[in-house]
Amino acid sequence: MSKHQNSEHIEEERLWVEAAKKNPQHFNKLYEKYFEAIFHFIFRRVNDEDLAADICSRTFLKAMNNLKKYEFRGLPFSAWLYRIASNEVNREYRQSNKIVTFSLEEPIIKQLIDTEEEGLKEERLEMLAKYLEKISTKEMLVLQLRFFEDKSFKEIAYILEISESGAKMRLYRTLEKLKSFFKN
Repeated sequence: MSKHQNSEHIEEERLWVEAAKKNPQHFNKLYEKYFEAIFHFIFRRVNDEDLAADICSRTFLKAMNNLKKYEFRGLPFSAWLYRIASNEVNREYRQSNKIVTFSLEEPIIKQLIDTEEEGLKEERLEMLAKYLEKISTKEMLVLQLRFFEDKSFKEIAYILEISESGAKMRLYRTLEKLKSFFKN
């Protein structure tokens, strides 16, 4: 998507948000547009379909109920939804004392470990799983947002409530850890 198309898309979305602020029935367009992406984002973090559906419902309900507080900042509306979803997942883990999980997908793993092998060897997958158990939730989240959700650093910064340079640094450091883990 070109920068011009992206700005047109964001402007159209801003108009949808304004309409939904006046009439909650218009929130349906935003829901339909982002439900699947937000559900998959949550599912990758909880690895439980029923729990993901529950958290996704809470995310959209919270977004709709707080829509009047939403402020346009030149980012897609989805950045706000991802922030809410991330907070809801974190709340779920705090309240249930569950261990954070993460669902792996081979094309993304190949991108993360920068391998040119035709098929990932089981051994490397096991190594990656062990590594991912050792990194913090913040590090995992930045990997997920950048590689699985294809978010810009500006969006990642907004979702994680850090600076854009902080988002870049967190990703760089996490990738360096990952590379050094595989060199050992």
